[in-house]
Amino acid sequence: MNKTLLLACALLLAVLGIISCGKDPNGGGTPGPDLAVDRKALLTQWADSLVKPGYQRFNDKLVALKAKTTAFTAAPTPATLVEARQAWQAAYVEWQKVELYEFGPAEQVSLRNHFNIYPADAAGINANITRVTYDFEVATAIPQQGFPALDYLLNGIASGDAAIAQQYASSAGHRRYLTDVVAKMEQTFGTVYSQWNGSYRDTFVGNTGTDASSSLSRVINAYSLYFERYLRAGKVGIPAGTMSGVPRPEKIEAYYIKGSLPLQLATTAHTTVQQFFNGRAGQPSLKSYLNALGAKDSRTNQPLADIINAQLGVSYLQLSSLGPDLYTTVTARNADAVASYNEMQKAVRMIKVDMTSALGITVTYVDNDGD
Repeated sequence: MNKTLLLACALLLAVLGIISCGKDPNGGGTPGPDLAVDRKALLTQWADSLVKPGYQRFNDKLVALKAKTTAFTAAPTPATLVEARQAWQAAYVEWQKVELYEFGPAEQVSLRNHFNIYPADAAGINANITRVTYDFEVATAIPQQGFPALDYLLNGIASGDAAIAQQYASSAGHRRYLTDVVAKMEQTFGTVYSQWNGSYRDTFVGNTGTDASSSLSRVINAYSLYFERYLRAGKVGIPAGTMSGVPRPEKIEAYYIKGSLPLQLATTAHTTVQQFFNGRAGQPSLKSYLNALGAKDSRTNQPLADIINAQLGVSYLQLSSLGPDLYTTVTARNADAVASYNEMQKAVRMIKVDMTSALGITVTYVDNDGD
């Protein structure tokens, strides 16, 4: 009896030892001894191949924007206005490639609030222009700054380039406010950019768990939130009236310039979302991570990464069909805009529910748009 009991105890301890060795040392709850190493490789890829280079390219566009707006305020003419507007457009497109990185330093300074909350508050901007001082940090100032404010300042304050240039030539308040908006963008982004080029990069890469404070959790939540609220709803759903039941084309991004830019911003953002998911061939990515986990779609039993990719492809095609002028499409072909929203919503469910479940990530944000 004693020998039998000892043998049973030994076997039990051996089994427990095997189970213990197979657990994720970072507390992720997903079995596999090498997942922590895989996550570190994934975080390294994101930091060194996506975030930092993306921020560098955007910083270059922001520097150019400052130079051109400075030249315009120094000598307001239709020619210098066009150059400032072109620099704004280039920076705005580049912003779409980094806006989803609202985690870490960007989240801490609320970078998106300072750069791209629209529609712009034209009345508030005009009131600020008449004031000597204003505070871009207060909540009411959020839609009075960033790219939407520049849209109004460079495209909407008067009818025609000559009239806009003349407004700046005759108004020190307009020149000051345009300068201050760009300076605030430069200052706020500079804080984020310097931290990524400093110690935060190593902090990000070293935080390899899957709990709510981990780098993976913060990235996935930022990614899902961006696609759901700021791309699906902000760029398409709200202007199309999917929440209110009434189309609101005046709520499109880059409303004052209209033309082809609003759709270009939306398609660039959508492309960025899908490229972030797929990563580069042979390098760690969300797609490769899901495949390594063997994640399957519960309805078709197909690889989840393939299902997500396919739906992102469908939603991109539907979004692209809204051209060439998103404002006109929302006004005259609103059903097509609603269809674009619906295709993105299908991808939202896959990303927010299926993908986060497969990754062992808890969704920590709340979306309250009523869908």
